[in-house]
Amino acid sequence: MHMSIVVLMISIVLFFVLFFGIGFILNMLLRMSWVMVTVYPIFVIFIIDKVPFSEYFTNTKAAFLDLGHRVVSLAAADIIILSSGLAGAITAGFTIKLLRKSGYQMF
Repeated sequence: MHMSIVVLMISIVLFFVLFFGIGFILNMLLRMSWVMVTVYPIFVIFIIDKVPFSEYFTNTKAAFLDLGHRVVSLAAADIIILSSGLAGAITAGFTIKLLRKSGYQMF
């Protein structure tokens, strides 16, 4: 399935802003600057994978093999979109560190 350039650009901005916002709020509330960067791979697995979460515990080998096949078969547009979400989470970490260094106390 082909994705138009407009949809790709909107998706990139949407994922960046979405994960920047989630990361910023989590960093503010939990006072851990990189919490979203460490949790982001779990979000990606839920986005990519079609296997129920319980399968990772009951049928581990098959679940991880299926996940590996899905990761390898991702299209370039999908990789770019998911990378923009990671970039948003990383930017949120840097932003919160900069704000704390500048003297802002959040919560």
